Parts: sequence; structure tokens; C-alpha cells
Amino acid sequence: MTTQRIEERKARDRQARRAQIIRAARQVAESEGWPNVTMRRLSDEISYSQPVLYSHFENREGIVAAVAIEGFQELGLALEKARQRGKRRNPVEAVASGYLEFATASPALYEAMFSLSLSVPFGDPATPPELRFAFSQILELFPEQSTKSETLSELFWASLHGIVELTRTKRFPPKRQKERLRALVEVFSFAIDKMAQVEKSQ
Repeated sequence: MTTQRIEERKARDRQARRAQIIRAARQVAESEGWPNVTMRRLSDEISYSQPVLYSHFENREGIVAAVAIEGFQELGLALEKARQRGKRRNPVEAVASGYLEFATASPALYEAMFSLSLSVPFGDPATPPELRFAFSQILELFPEQSTKSETLSELFWASLHGIVELTRTKRFPPKRQKERLRALVEVFSFAIDKMAQVEKSQ
């Protein structure tokens, strides 16, 4: 029994160290940018030797991937909350606003999820559940069980991501952000209504 408790404590300690490494990477990235997130810098930040970091992650890319996966879980939770909150109004508007707010609040995290090179598979049987969870919150807006609903979900996601990136790189003037969001919501709300009408007529 004592041996089991020791092993459980070691597992908890290992998990805590891993979480500490990820948290430190996020903090450095948000304050100074991803180029400053190195194994040496993280070792200094958390006062662990580099071999300890390498015992948890094979390389820096592994840490970035872990951060991205964590980000997708957080995005999924944010969109789920927004969608449920928007049921009485317009869930499309609520999810779109929630997505843009998430990207704006954590730009370095969003960059890890969508802009940095990742070994994490998308749209694949090996896709992590955190990614599937985030996408499922968008998919819930298009209830018809068909490839069309998946395609519309992808287009909605692509539109939101485009707004985020074009705003971030100053290609889109911020002053028209509300107008863009309103137009996007109108387009996809109309698509959902049309899908519902087709489903009723069948």
C-alpha cells in the first residue's frame, strides 16, 4: 500500500511539473512573444534543470503543442458557455462574439493554436479530444446531421479566424468590427434558417 501511495504521489508531482512548464510557456509567450519561449528560458523561469524539462517534453515544439491543446479545451469551454447563454437570443452571435473575445484576450495562446507549426493532427482519427470538443461547439449551431452542416461549420470557423487574423495584422480597421460581426451573424443565421426549412419540408 505504501508503494502504491508513493507511485501516486510521483505521478501527481510529475503532472504538476508538466502543468507548471505549460503555464510558464504561456506566461512568457503572452508577455514577450513565442521567440522568447526556449527550453533555457523556461528552465530559469520555473527553477528546474533543462533535463527535467526534456523528461516531460521531447523539445520546444512539444511544449507549444501542449499549450495549443490546452487552448482548444479553453476555447471549447468558452464557446459552450457562449452558446448556452445565447439560446434565448441568437446563439450564432453569442458564439461569434465569444470566439473573437477569446482570441483578443489571449493572442499568444491563439497564435500557438492556429499560426505556429504544430504536430497536432486536425480532422483526423488521431485528432485530440480537446480539438474535437472546440469544433463541436460550432457544429452545434448547424444541427442538421450531414456533410453540409460540417461544411458550414468550417466556413463559420474560417470566417471568424479570418477576422481575427486580419484585425491582428491591421488589415481590417477595428472601427468596423461590430459591423463585420453583425453581417457574419446575419449570413450564417440565414443559412441555419434555410436548413431548418428544408428539414421541415422533407
